[in-house]
Amino acid sequence: MPTGTVLSVGMAEIKVAKGPVVYSCLGLGSCIGLCAIDAASGVSGMVHIMLPEAFKDKPVEKPGKFADTGLPEMLKLMEKQGADLGRLQVAYAGGAQVFNFGASADSRLDVGARNATAVEALVLKLRLRVLGKDVGGSSGRTVTVDTSTGVCTVRTVKAGEAELCRLKSV
Repeated sequence: MPTGTVLSVGMAEIKVAKGPVVYSCLGLGSCIGLCAIDAASGVSGMVHIMLPEAFKDKPVEKPGKFADTGLPEMLKLMEKQGADLGRLQVAYAGGAQVFNFGASADSRLDVGARNATAVEALVLKLRLRVLGKDVGGSSGRTVTVDTSTGVCTVRTVKAGEAELCRLKSV
């Protein structure tokens, strides 16, 4: 049974907390839900990424909307609450291609694959320790993380719910 406050992380949102919480990103299609935990400090965060990168000619009103602004912003907020980025353990899910545009479709239309590629490049660049990921395919997902146990689960309509990983030892 989940413990702590339930925090629903909507599109383009970033939520950060200290202490036990349950994060939930509902209905991820092409979006990516990424959660990070620093078990030693008890600080955690989740971001609901919609697009791979911010538009070059427009101001960013919601940093969580984009991988290139959302992940760094979440890490900054986590550090402010006492997280040590070197101890973070990360999991993410989503990045599906929920619409079929046909075999000749432009790859730029596969926002899910572009999101997954952008997030993977960022976690490598930032040297974050990824313990689990579930990306791609054609099914939407809901990802949930209970920070009291570190259990990250992914649910799809077709496959049901399964544990993706544990972001901390109990």
